[in-house]
Amino acid sequence: MRDTFIETTTTLLAENPRTAVVLADISANALEPAARRHPDRVLNVGIREQLMIGVAGGLALTGLRPIVHSYATFVVDRAYEQIKLDLDHQGVGAVLVSVGASYDGAEMGRTHMSPGDVRLFDTLTGWTVHVPGHRDEVEPLLRAAADHDEPVYVRLSTASNATALPGPGRLRVVRRAGVGAPLAVAVGPVLDALLTATEGLEVTVAYTHTPRPFDVAGLRALAGRDVILVEPYLAGTSSAVVARGLSDVPHRLLALGVGGSDLRRYGTPADHDRWHGLDAAGLRRSISAFLA
Repeated sequence: MRDTFIETTTTLLAENPRTAVVLADISANALEPAARRHPDRVLNVGIREQLMIGVAGGLALTGLRPIVHSYATFVVDRAYEQIKLDLDHQGVGAVLVSVGASYDGAEMGRTHMSPGDVRLFDTLTGWTVHVPGHRDEVEPLLRAAADHDEPVYVRLSTASNATALPGPGRLRVVRRAGVGAPLAVAVGPVLDALLTATEGLEVTVAYTHTPRPFDVAGLRALAGRDVILVEPYLAGTSSAVVARGLSDVPHRLLALGVGGSDLRRYGTPADHDRWHGLDAAGLRRSISAFLA
């Protein structure tokens, strides 16, 4: 996904003179050829993530469309106040593109983990959040985001589903069960694990790469009494959205995702999937217990 981001952004800089890129050292080497061709529109501020967002806000005020990139923990967690003030409060947009969340950089420790990034955007105004599940979903999402002025967060990952499902961010049914069957919604790269976990169960599985805005109309059309939400970030992040969308419909909700405790472990992303119950076996246990 990161390679696709670099390729697409390089092309956008050449195609659209309104596009600019702001970096804080991360991926600067990969974008160096683009920086040489467009020195006035590829800006590396060094390891100053708060400044990176401030510069993006200034560029947006001049009419440019800034693309801002770093690890999620740096571009979101560390620079949250600047996102709130220099973008949200100023009423301007940017495209924030992250790597590393929730724990793709687990071997580098807690400093490079950001399971709570998507939840932070719910405290701001009108952000679209894309969580692609395959590299082939990245380019159309990034191109669409660069073509307007609204605030967008694109959350890239080293995790991937086997098959891309590009297109609109509406809920897409991947496996359909009978009428009234439990509905399991996968966001981004957790789809394959969810499909494996629900094999043989009477469960409808739907997918989205765009949890914000959440497809409430699609949810209402598909939901039965039981709804299962599987997100690759902090568990329960979209629970309030689902609850509001189904406020007049009797339902039960199981929200699965990354746990809220700091495990104080390094390990690999696969280890963290297992520890948080987001591997196929862990999802199967949780879903089976919920539906029992």
